Amino acid sequence: MSDPVDRVVVVSDRLLVRTFRPEDGDDLHAYLSQAEVYRFEPGEPVDVAMAHRLAEQRSTGSSFLALELRVEARVIGHLSWHPVQPAHLRTWELGFIVDPRFQRRGYASEGARAWLDHAFTTLEVHRVVARCHPENMASRRTLERIGFVREGCFRKDVFFRSDAHGRPIWQDTLAYGLLEPLEASPRRPA
Repeated sequence: MSDPVDRVVVVSDRLLVRTFRPEDGDDLHAYLSQAEVYRFEPGEPVDVAMAHRLAEQRSTGSSFLALELRVEARVIGHLSWHPVQPAHLRTWELGFIVDPRFQRRGYASEGARAWLDHAFTTLEVHRVVARCHPENMASRRTLERIGFVREGCFRKDVFFRSDAHGRPIWQDTLAYGLLEPLEASPRRPA
């Protein structure tokens, strides 16, 4: 399978889901510099220089897709898109972050749905998985709104931070899955 996001652009009503460009650094900084973004995510706020390096890196890779607000021609978030091994199972993992100033407007749902429609119809994807923190109600609602089914809870399976003594602060993770639509499945011989 070729690189699934090689200069791709998927259009929805209000968004372009597209490959990052080196010039997206200022837009990345606008949301990745906010501590609120990392409440349920690994990492910490980035400065302008780091945001520009990230934009450059993402413009040459296939793991992140920009969510560009069409009317303003600015990036307001991103999707992460990673293959799950082994590759022959045709499973991918989806994640998303939207600038807090643009949340609660349906952009994550719209962008993810547009990308998933593209992935299922053109990239031979069979299954998409997603994970989120149990307290991240916005992500849970978004995943369920676009058709994901909660498949389970991994107890204390990951940590992004440590306590004052350097001990991991373990957290649970909810697991979600979405299968390709039946009409997209290859027909089996009778």
